[in-house]
Amino acid sequence: MSRAETVATVPPPGRPSPLWTLGLLRSELLTTLRRWRTLALLGVLAAVPVLVGVAVRIETGGSPAGGGPEGGGGPAFIAQITNNGLFLVFTALAATLPFFLPMAVGVIAGDAIAGEASAGTLRYLLVAPAGRTRLLLVKYTTTVAFCVLATLVVALSALIAGAVLFPLDDLTTISGTRITFGEGLLRALLIALVVAASLIGVAALGLFVSTLTNSGIAAMATTVGLLITVQILDQIPQLHAIQPYFFSHYWLSFADLMREPVYWDDLLRNLGVQALYAAVFGSAAWARFTAKDITA
Repeated sequence: MSRAETVATVPPPGRPSPLWTLGLLRSELLTTLRRWRTLALLGVLAAVPVLVGVAVRIETGGSPAGGGPEGGGGPAFIAQITNNGLFLVFTALAATLPFFLPMAVGVIAGDAIAGEASAGTLRYLLVAPAGRTRLLLVKYTTTVAFCVLATLVVALSALIAGAVLFPLDDLTTISGTRITFGEGLLRALLIALVVAASLIGVAALGLFVSTLTNSGIAAMATTVGLLITVQILDQIPQLHAIQPYFFSHYWLSFADLMREPVYWDDLLRNLGVQALYAAVFGSAAWARFTAKDITA
């Protein structure tokens, strides 16, 4: 069933049924995933871990690195890739989280409402008895689903590239303890989910920006611009008092999942900040969209 057919299928009079809402969500998900822009973004994200793995392989000639990991950032993970290809997953997520992943999410979120308006399909979507609130929730759910998909694409691409280019074995945590390969895989999955959750604040911000304009390109550019600006501000020492409230401040705290025992403080702060951004900008998007005069 096409998206147009799904939206045009009017349910019985009264409140739309949950099945109809699921049909609208399914249509939105399929429409988003079928766009060439979305496929191109996923392709770029999948290519980053491969390029990192090949670069490390060429640089080291595949020789194992000596010593154990130190610290919790990307460089410590990079130093361990030749010892264990599973570290390529952690390195790839650390490399893509500051820019590539949030940029991709910003593009999808920024286009959610403004893209429909610029294409002239927003009014048509609202003809169906979904209501603006329901449509906005479907758009945000689709964007969050893309956050998860994009993160898993990076992790899976890194795992495949790591298995091809380097050995896979038990691994050493940042704390110096050994864990089995199976436990390492579980931690890699948990890290991927934490990274995906780290993007829900950007998704809400992008959705809010998308309700402010009828130009999809302007909304996407503004969202990406805000993303870059916030990360620049997060690096200025004089702003240390407000930096913990930036959505990007605790992004790399996922590395604490590779400690034994796990350090939860910054991880929980990160999730709290993302929930705060989702609540504030989600509410702002709802207030703007429900009062907006739809002309396209």
